[in-house]
Amino acid sequence: MTGSLDQQVSLDQQVSMEQQVSMEQPGALDSKAGLDPNRDAQAGMILALHSSSETLGVAVCDCRDPIASQRSATFPLGRGLSNSLLSCVEELYPAALWPQLSRLAVAIGPGGFTGTRLTVVMARTLAQQLSCPLDGFSSYQLMAPRLAAALSPEQLEQPFWIVKTLPRRGVVAGRYQRQPAAVTGPRQLFVELVAPHLLAENDQVSPALEAEDDVAVDVLRLLELSSAANKRGQDAPWSEVLPIYPTSPVGVV
Repeated sequence: MTGSLDQQVSLDQQVSMEQQVSMEQPGALDSKAGLDPNRDAQAGMILALHSSSETLGVAVCDCRDPIASQRSATFPLGRGLSNSLLSCVEELYPAALWPQLSRLAVAIGPGGFTGTRLTVVMARTLAQQLSCPLDGFSSYQLMAPRLAAALSPEQLEQPFWIVKTLPRRGVVAGRYQRQPAAVTGPRQLFVELVAPHLLAENDQVSPALEAEDDVAVDVLRLLELSSAANKRGQDAPWSEVLPIYPTSPVGVV
């Protein structure tokens, strides 16, 4: 029964978003998965969504000046996300302005099953209807720069793991590495070598850092990564962005 209710919530939200976009931008509902060749990616707005924890993070910026124009907000919604997602996003960036979006970004987990899925559904729907790119980054990759501060200079030269123990299910882990300064400049960039997944029962990884949420910081990191991809003109089809589910949402009975 819970799964059916979750599916209905996502369907209702998708219909609502499609209606809002179509009212503001006639013809948007006829758009396909491809990108609009007439859209100026450098003149629009970028919207980032992060709900891989109990807190929803929303951030937005203008592509022409992504640092000075960035705004963000967090909402500790917990189980109330399904009822409050749209209103919280509109609090920072009203639906009347959504047609101005030229790119979107979303955290794809791992995290809560329903919470992660709701923002992924919203981001995919908007990207499809607006014919704009959608970037998806794991929540572990977003927190990697924060957590890496605990590593020694020697350890930072090598790949490291981010892990989280799930009671009765095991350890979810992803592997990351800092890019050389010569490649990234003064801003550190961490690439995801292995996406978060459930380790086999006897697997041990090292060095390992415990996953720790800070949505206020990480949603801005998400916005920054999407802005960089936009500046490079990087393609990002919405259809390829899917949530990460290391374990079954049904769990162990």
